[in-house]
Amino acid sequence: MGVMKEFKEFLNEYKVIPLAIAFIMGVAVTALIQSLVNNVIMPIITPFIPGGEWQTATFTMGPIVISWGAFVGALINFIIIAFIIFMVAKHFFKEEKVTKK
Repeated sequence: MGVMKEFKEFLNEYKVIPLAIAFIMGVAVTALIQSLVNNVIMPIITPFIPGGEWQTATFTMGPIVISWGAFVGALINFIIIAFIIFMVAKHFFKEEKVTKK
């Protein structure tokens, strides 16, 4: 039983369970944000993209083809996720303001 006790102590000391929960929630939020971008935001932007398909939108300069459509989608995903993380961190880690006497 010594190994099991050490394992439980390890889980508690390094807070593995809360970290695992945060990771799972992060994956779920990422999937939700990707769906928001792919199914709500990008269809609104698509009429302004030449060719109409944002995921396959490209820019061609001679033999060079730059696929910028998927990059724009990933960039929007990143900005939304970063903003959500910022708001959560701001809420949970706000410090009490020190007032002058």
